[in-house]
Amino acid sequence: MYRTAILLLTSSLLLLCGCDRQRSYFRIEGFAQGSTYHVICRPVQDMRQDALQARIDARLNDIDFSLSGYNKGSILSCLNAGEDLPLDALFVECFERSKDIWAETDGAFDPSAAPLFDLWGFGFSNKGDVSQAAIDSILAFVGMDLLTLEERADGMHLVKADPRCKLNFNAIAQGYSCDVVARLLDSLGCADYLVDIGREIRCKGKNANGGRWRIGLDRPTDGNFEEGKDLQAILEVSDCGIVTSGNYRKFYVEDGRKYAHTLDPVTGRPVTHNLLSATITAADATTADAYATWLMVVGLERAREILDQRPELGALLVYEQDGQMQTFSQGNIKIE
Repeated sequence: MYRTAILLLTSSLLLLCGCDRQRSYFRIEGFAQGSTYHVICRPVQDMRQDALQARIDARLNDIDFSLSGYNKGSILSCLNAGEDLPLDALFVECFERSKDIWAETDGAFDPSAAPLFDLWGFGFSNKGDVSQAAIDSILAFVGMDLLTLEERADGMHLVKADPRCKLNFNAIAQGYSCDVVARLLDSLGCADYLVDIGREIRCKGKNANGGRWRIGLDRPTDGNFEEGKDLQAILEVSDCGIVTSGNYRKFYVEDGRKYAHTLDPVTGRPVTHNLLSATITAADATTADAYATWLMVVGLERAREILDQRPELGALLVYEQDGQMQTFSQGNIKIE
């Protein structure tokens, strides 16, 4: 549902191979946000798996009715349709975090670019008639500075400087959802877990083998749709969010030209550079999700400058150079 960053991660390599220690971990699976989710965790005393799954499902349902652009009854969908209604805490938190990152990235990360995604066919409606005039018209009401929060007697409301403003949280909401579920597990005393929602991940502590969590990274080649079949690398991480953004699965070809789903909100057009995928590890999955999108928007050279200024981030950039696939890595990402 929230996948503007088509992710290269798979947790199918991992766990639960049959020893006593491994059987002590819960593996909870289901459907959420137009994809699958997996939660693997070591339970605390007297915790029941069915009760934990019910709480996780309830939290994911809350997020769906707040932030989903595909759920026509969600707060986001109602706001995009022009309604004015009180916001819940999930929406407020995601909006405020998004606006902060929009400012930090000079608009390269911009949920208010929703009408541009709709125009190009990567949003919540069918593709429009793309022209420079149409792009310029939409750019006039794109920018998070056109959206503010206002507290009223019945709660917080979103105020639009232009009624045509819309939001699309696809570039942050799955990472944010991982963090929300992780906070639930933390509140219950879980010290070891992996939360995977649509292949965006938040992990903590140790896996069932007593080591760091092992994550497979698919090779970002066009047509590689089978997760885990052709791996670029295997990463070992813990105590972080990890998200990959890439353009090799969600795109279309028109008149012999590839149009990828990563849009530059400044130009209003799909990006065309040689950066194939960006994997980011950060303290939380919300940050990793947004930053991976940011780097895919700005391209390889600017991405390396950004990472050089943020040594706390782990990163793996996969790019094409002289017809060959090359990589650049930083920080806590270890490649086998």
